[in-house]
Amino acid sequence: MVLQDVDKMDFKSYIELKGIRIFAHHGVMPQERIVGAEFTVSARIGYDLSDAMKTDDLRDTIDYSSVYALIKREMTIPSNLLEHVAGRIERALKSTYPNILSLHLVVSKKNPPMRVDCEGVGVELDITY
Repeated sequence: MVLQDVDKMDFKSYIELKGIRIFAHHGVMPQERIVGAEFTVSARIGYDLSDAMKTDDLRDTIDYSSVYALIKREMTIPSNLLEHVAGRIERALKSTYPNILSLHLVVSKKNPPMRVDCEGVGVELDITY
């Protein structure tokens, strides 16, 4: 298959940021919001990459660094619930990039204060627009 045939292909394409590590202050208990914890965020954004595949131009895609900056900004705002954090990230992404086709977002807290041996706890959104 030749790259010029991209307009004839039926495919899905994504921008992906995996396992972003961010220290933040989310949690229901007051101590969680004071002390903070390590969180991970992964985002898989459905987006039509066919133009960028042909042009090699950043203007035809979504800049990873701007997605990271948006996620980091939302993660710095303390919340009780990870559901609220994930909702803010989703709304910010969709308002910044209205042509997003889908979003798979995972926000996890490492070492949750609940006396359990696990890698983390979190929320996951899987949205098709």
